[in-house]
Amino acid sequence: MILEARNVEYVYKSQKERKVLDNISFQFEEKKFYTIIGASGAGKTTFLSLLAGLDSPTEGTVLYEGEDILTKGLNYHRKNHVSLVFQEYNLIDYLTTEENVRLGGTDKPEELLSKVNIAQEAWKRNVMKLSGGQQQRAAIARALASNAKVLLADEPTGKLDEPTAVESIAVLKRTAHELGKCVIVVTHSKYLANEADEIVQIADGIIVP
Repeated sequence: MILEARNVEYVYKSQKERKVLDNISFQFEEKKFYTIIGASGAGKTTFLSLLAGLDSPTEGTVLYEGEDILTKGLNYHRKNHVSLVFQEYNLIDYLTTEENVRLGGTDKPEELLSKVNIAQEAWKRNVMKLSGGQQQRAAIARALASNAKVLLADEPTGKLDEPTAVESIAVLKRTAHELGKCVIVVTHSKYLANEADEIVQIADGIIVP
């Protein structure tokens, strides 16, 4: 077990104390590919943000390797323990593909770009001149540049056509099974969900067995 949610609750105080997550507990392991599914508003993205240290639970604890992530601080957790992939990619638009991946923390972006199947002629191209699928794979490569053992992704295939989405899913699976990371993905895609080693379904703020 590398990442754990223990009795986690989250309340939106600005929305009349609406409880989004209700006493959720779950353990995540290295070398496994997880998907988090559920209807819109079920609490999927909120759960992912707590695992990422982007926010703190109202009640309960998020632990990394058995230690409360608040002990060293959320900034430390985000910097050292997790890497993030967003639906909007969040690439730096004035940099090349190589330069964006280098920002993730590597001096050898070429190796990672090869792993996510971006052709060499695109490495020195401005990242905004890449296709949507290439940009998403560049974002995954940037996340892989981190030494973090956990990769978290929020709807990473939401804006991709089906063939490109399938290719990106394959990259995420290899990240877990071949690179040994814990990969956790929020998705609405039934195909992506079914590719996971384990599906975490959230409904009305709780995990459904």
